[in-house]
Amino acid sequence: MPMMLPMASLRYTTAGESHGPQLTTIVEGLPAGVPVRSEIVDEALKRRQGGYGRGGRQRIETDVAEWVGGVRLGHTTGGPVAIRIPNRDSRLDRTPPVHRPRPGHADLAGAIKTASNDCRESLERASARETASRTAAGALARCMLRELGVEVVGFVRSLLDVRADVEPSADSWQDFVVARDASEVACPDEQASAAMIERIRQAKEDKDTVGGVAEVHVFGCPIGLGSFSQWHTRLDSRLGAAVLGIQAFKGVEVGMGFGVAERPGSQVHDPILPGEKGGYPQRASNNAGGIEGGMTNGQPVVVRGAMKPISTLLRGLPSVDLRSGEALSSDYERSDVCALPAASVVMEQVVAFEIACVLREKFGGDSLEEVQAQLACHDQLARQKLGLTD
Repeated sequence: MPMMLPMASLRYTTAGESHGPQLTTIVEGLPAGVPVRSEIVDEALKRRQGGYGRGGRQRIETDVAEWVGGVRLGHTTGGPVAIRIPNRDSRLDRTPPVHRPRPGHADLAGAIKTASNDCRESLERASARETASRTAAGALARCMLRELGVEVVGFVRSLLDVRADVEPSADSWQDFVVARDASEVACPDEQASAAMIERIRQAKEDKDTVGGVAEVHVFGCPIGLGSFSQWHTRLDSRLGAAVLGIQAFKGVEVGMGFGVAERPGSQVHDPILPGEKGGYPQRASNNAGGIEGGMTNGQPVVVRGAMKPISTLLRGLPSVDLRSGEALSSDYERSDVCALPAASVVMEQVVAFEIACVLREKFGGDSLEEVQAQLACHDQLARQKLGLTD
């Protein structure tokens, strides 16, 4: 009986607490030979720590990835990649118990789940500090994607009633990124950026918090990444899970998203047009957000995520003491007024990782060169079948 060959797969796992000694990330499934560009990873980690409205923790930590496994001479070896991000604010065993849970956080449900009146252990792991690990994993995946001609761009689309009216494109994304990085709120629209900063400033004065919408565009995806075969292999399903897995994210859209419910089909579906000589058919629009039937269709992948306001308010919210049941105000843990700019960076990386996952599953390969060869071979075969070659 012939041996069943496993499908190439890519995955990661994280460990560590908010005030523990370090965050640890293990990435499995990267092919050998991927250039590990530390500047890409460290730049993403730095952006995740920035943004107008962040709290005091960001002045303590300076996140830099330390490569402790799976990397040799600046390239992946094909084995698991281990990444360490030290915590300067390491005091887990000295942190006080939390008996007054914060609404909107993991505090109350986590304490009851573990049969405890101390929310500390659940909140330490549930903290958004953990997203530094996922940022590192996604940025590492972007190192591979870049070698395959795929670019991922995230930014802040809106905050409260302020919305940016700018769009990146396959031709302009580099200038778009420059404008985004010049903004304190990761918004490439200068006028909208100034208005967002004012909304955050007012929220801080009111001892309140604000959220908003982050958006990610992926350029250069080969057609057919993902699957129509099973619900859990559909790319839009996987992207939805990845985005909703980010702390404080409560909604996700692909392409037109919820707008499809407000229009007839003639205003929703993207017409298919003949391509240029030797090229694949093209689209007149991209309402589908680059995904049809669970697969990439050649258009840019467009995903949006809605982030709720941070749960920890300076003014506190009604809560109870888990030891006595007495009505009190919630505990205060050092926090942000707005973490949306940082969350847009995290979203950019988790989307990149899922794109890398489906690409690995489609093209396999034990080395980067083999992946590149498989991709080119498939493209040639598809063009032959469609009569696009001479």
